[in-house]
Amino acid sequence: MTDSEDDFEGTDPTLLDRLDTLDDELISARTETLRAGLADFDLDDDDLQILEAATDDPDAITYLPALPVLAIVGRPNVGKSALVNRILGRREAVVEDTPGVTRDRVSYKAEWADRFFTIVDTGGWEPDAKGINASVAMQAEIAIDLADAVLFVVDANVGATSTDEHVVRLLRKAKKPVYLAANKVDDLRQEPNASVLWSLGLGEPYPVSALHGRGVADLLDIIMKDLPQVSAVAKQEVGGPRRVAILGRPNVGKSSLLNKAAGEERVVVNELAGTTRDPVDEQVEIAGRIWRFVDTAGIRRRVHLQQGADFYASLRTSAALEKAEVAVVMIDVTEPISEQDVRIIDLVLESGRALVLAFNKWDMLDDERRRYLEREIEQDLAHVSWAPRVNMSAKTGRHLEKLVPALELALDSWDTRLPTGKFNAFLAELTSAHPHPVRGGKQPRILFGTQASSRPPTFVLFTTGFLDPGYRRYIQRRLREVYGFEGSPIIVSMRVREKRKR
Repeated sequence: MTDSEDDFEGTDPTLLDRLDTLDDELISARTETLRAGLADFDLDDDDLQILEAATDDPDAITYLPALPVLAIVGRPNVGKSALVNRILGRREAVVEDTPGVTRDRVSYKAEWADRFFTIVDTGGWEPDAKGINASVAMQAEIAIDLADAVLFVVDANVGATSTDEHVVRLLRKAKKPVYLAANKVDDLRQEPNASVLWSLGLGEPYPVSALHGRGVADLLDIIMKDLPQVSAVAKQEVGGPRRVAILGRPNVGKSSLLNKAAGEERVVVNELAGTTRDPVDEQVEIAGRIWRFVDTAGIRRRVHLQQGADFYASLRTSAALEKAEVAVVMIDVTEPISEQDVRIIDLVLESGRALVLAFNKWDMLDDERRRYLEREIEQDLAHVSWAPRVNMSAKTGRHLEKLVPALELALDSWDTRLPTGKFNAFLAELTSAHPHPVRGGKQPRILFGTQASSRPPTFVLFTTGFLDPGYRRYIQRRLREVYGFEGSPIIVSMRVREKRKR
């Protein structure tokens, strides 16, 4: 016995034609009859809820006032990310006892005293930084420009260093309200250490302990008095742009894509693999449409093999995927498709998000590599042959505009909801042409079908017996052939129900 999809390979090009000829009234009458027939079977509360499911239009865009922005800056390893986590009240920013864990400027929504604001965590600022550290410093400088106020964090136990004095000069030029946090003052005995920081000329240093929370509430109360209600610098907040997670293994070009789409150096880009540690949100406009892009840390290896910052970055990537609606999985065409690439795609499928495949560095592809690539796609990506493909170059921006129709197609499929009558007419035509094979002397029947939800399209079949996995895959394949669903996973589940006992 086999449950291979090959058992149900009979192609039926006339299925769509037959469905087109069916009269709407006939479809409606048939559906009511099938629905009434379910009264003879034992149904639980969940079944009844599924049968009555309905959804509203999810795609309304609402404009909200731009939240005020507070940037947190300072030299490396003074506890900026720990302070961010303390203000947020959760472990959100990646924290490790190593300088330079945070590299990009990362935004989080925060709330204090019934007021919402945006908090921006930045990488450590160092003068005369070289290589990746120079990019990190530049991100911190941009964060100051794009903030309404700045929280300058200094290690009170070390005192004011020459680097701190450099930052002070930078802050004076920016002419923004500045609050000086003397961090690592864990108890009363260390408070004199904070008073030494008056020498920086930024006014009163506020002693705080990001680790224990000491003094943080008082400091926030003072900041809230001065922070404007609506930001003078941030973009207008848009409540409804579609959320796009950019995924891929390290150094595949995710950050380059976000920078090109945003039209600015939004995230640190460097030859060093694994530059991004935190997910970075950015509202961008491509081809006249607004999107919210989330650049994520590259997924390196299995989570249980990761350590420290990489482990937490991988968890953030999974969280970003959960918040997204569609994932763009970037694949470097100059290298063979790896097990890692396939695992990332499978992660998207498990999350139920819409999927677009972006083949990056296409301008570096020669004819020989192209032949190998097509063979790799056939072998390794056959299970996502339904995902739209975009061949592009994130670095140069070549074919970036082709990402928009691919994203729209995937999201339209992800949002699609088939009317119950149409779906049951489809099932009736399908099963009459290719009925389920007899198993153990019995032939399972599909009593009724409905789409329980969209995002992703999830179909529930009420049956008299268990359907072979191969037959369920056959139903999925025919659904794609007839209705498209390009770029969206489809879930087909069963509810095996027995007849009521008389």
